[in-house]
Amino acid sequence: MKVKVAKWGNSLGVRLPRTAAESVGVTDGSELDLTLEADGFRLRKPVKTSARRLAEMLDEIKRRGLKPPDLLDWGRDRGSEIIDDDYSHGLIVPGPDGTPIRIVPPEKRDARSRRR
Repeated sequence: MKVKVAKWGNSLGVRLPRTAAESVGVTDGSELDLTLEADGFRLRKPVKTSARRLAEMLDEIKRRGLKPPDLLDWGRDRGSEIIDDDYSHGLIVPGPDGTPIRIVPPEKRDARSRRR
């Protein structure tokens, strides 16, 4: 589908044909994401992340003057939700250039020096 670019103030604008806009659910005032690509650009409806959806729901609760739900205490972690790896123990940290590096904990450093 071909569309024409027109001057709009100091910018350029593209008119979307009604059938194209209706087919993707774009209406007056809708926000679109513009992505630059190697051979041009792409306009898309923004993807709603779960964090964005949660923020919208909480905003709607506030707008209606309702009380937000209480947080639930699920108890101690059990089973597969427990993360027990070097990242969670602080043994892998961001290096000076941002890449992860492994550090040796002090107790292992002491054990190495005693072995020599």
